[in-house]
Amino acid sequence: MRTGKFGIYGGQFIPETLMNAIIELETAYYLYKDSPEFCQELTVLLNEYAGRPSLLYFAKNLTEKLNGAKIYLKREDLNHTGSHKINNVLGQTLLAKKMGKTRVIAETGAGQHGVAAATAAALLKMECEIFMGQEDTQRQALNVFRMKLLGAKINTVTTGTKTLKDAVNETMKEWTKRIDDTHYVLGSAMGPHPYPTIVRDFQSIISKEIKEQMFQKEGRLPNTVIACVGGGSNSIGTFYNFINDKEVRLIGCEAAGKGIETKQTAATFAKGRVGIFHGMKSLFCQTDNGQIAPVYSISAGLDYPGVGPEHVYLNDMGRVEYIPVKDSEAVNAFEVLSRTEGIIPAIESAHALFYATQIAPKMKKDEIIVVCLSGRGDKDAAMIAKYKGENIHE
Repeated sequence: MRTGKFGIYGGQFIPETLMNAIIELETAYYLYKDSPEFCQELTVLLNEYAGRPSLLYFAKNLTEKLNGAKIYLKREDLNHTGSHKINNVLGQTLLAKKMGKTRVIAETGAGQHGVAAATAAALLKMECEIFMGQEDTQRQALNVFRMKLLGAKINTVTTGTKTLKDAVNETMKEWTKRIDDTHYVLGSAMGPHPYPTIVRDFQSIISKEIKEQMFQKEGRLPNTVIACVGGGSNSIGTFYNFINDKEVRLIGCEAAGKGIETKQTAATFAKGRVGIFHGMKSLFCQTDNGQIAPVYSISAGLDYPGVGPEHVYLNDMGRVEYIPVKDSEAVNAFEVLSRTEGIIPAIESAHALFYATQIAPKMKKDEIIVVCLSGRGDKDAAMIAKYKGENIHE
């Protein structure tokens, strides 16, 4: 989709200072993405370094507990660095190296994208700087240390809500200062074209593997595929190769925070309106006068006030359903999976897991749900303990 448009969404709404960098990126991406040499190098990195293909795991205990559809988990949490983020980051960092860049910068919310970016930069011998909101550095202190350990410089963002939205703002500003030697490794399927397409393509390996693994294990496609949605990278990767399989129900779970009836929510589909922000036309949570509204979620990776343009297009088409899931519901699923399968999920992934637990008992036992377990929950353990009023230092 060389126009960068998904229906009326997407596009390039950027300052003139970034246009040359965006054109350079688009040209390089379409030059290399089908290059046998580039594809082979990336495949080696994904398989031998990141640990792909990731497992498609039958959650037998959870399935028996719910007494309904079979539940499979796509184990992106087992990737090197602990989430799906490494798929896109290895692709973009390798592309940046081919473009002659020596430095990468990235935004991060939950810290998983920042850790992945710092990891890839260390591996490919590049300088790395990460921008992270002050609120998120406190919620995700472990990932801050991991990034520093990997050699990245951390820039704490103290403007605005001090979360992911503001980290993106500062990263874009920084990019305008050093375009010649720097590539912005954007972590989600959002921003100006070609980023939504680049991130989707690198993350689509998730759905490619799910299809192959489902045929190996069950001899057919799943009935339902579920993923959490913030900006939308793990979910668009999970959905992409199923879009033309109309018999497969696709569900994205967004962060309702304390409820869509409150102002403490990040449920873009439930509350948002069409607007232009961060270089794209998409759906955003806005105030009455059209400013970007503060959003909230227990999950640092889902508290973004918008969503990638392809998701909005898929919603308008009726191809994907987008469901709000509250903090309390996600925490419930976080605990249920931990106790039934011995797998501690990222709180982001727990939003998708919760909805799976709601629909599975209503489905037939020969039906299949696949949930993308986008990351592991080590990073969230202390925060969940605090949420529950427990002192982990006792």
